[in-house]
Amino acid sequence: IKIDMHFLGDIYVTCEACNGRRYNRETLDITYRGKHIADVLDMTVSEAATFFQKIPAIFQKLRALREVGLGYVKLGQSATTLSGGEAQRVKLAAELGKTATGRTLYLLDEPTTGLHFSDVATLLDVFYSLRDQGNTLVVIEHNLDVIKCADWIIDLGPDGGQHGGQLVAEGTPDQVASHPDSLTGQYLKPVLAKARA
Repeated sequence: IKIDMHFLGDIYVTCEACNGRRYNRETLDITYRGKHIADVLDMTVSEAATFFQKIPAIFQKLRALREVGLGYVKLGQSATTLSGGEAQRVKLAAELGKTATGRTLYLLDEPTTGLHFSDVATLLDVFYSLRDQGNTLVVIEHNLDVIKCADWIIDLGPDGGQHGGQLVAEGTPDQVASHPDSLTGQYLKPVLAKARA
């Protein structure tokens, strides 16, 4: 229950009637495979994918969420609690569920923000799949493990804000890494060398 504190931040308290489950007793009496709606909404995406694996329409959507690295998110989690990167990946998962045209342009702003390294690798697999289907991805990213996998890099700078926005370098990861004026290239070079070792 939300209590408006006027000039202070709102306070949320647990409803005594439903214990925070948001449903009345009659609704909670309805179950599927021993779980009611509050139980299902308390599952993570990964748990729900296992639970609903025999219902293709549900499973496909959950699998897409898991593929973009959101397996840890609870089904009942409020959208307002998602980070910007998580919200983008929810939208990307929704796109993955649509019929592929091979002609879609995806614009992603730092989609790996807050991701564990293994989840970044999973997201890269999704990117490769989209690219291999003929789609184009434009990704704004600072994660060198993502940058090194790009087909083409456009490095803007030389700094941020007023001192940025100029084309410093462009090309394959190797070309940018060897560009003398690219700060990104200076950091990218050892990452590429390590990946080849």
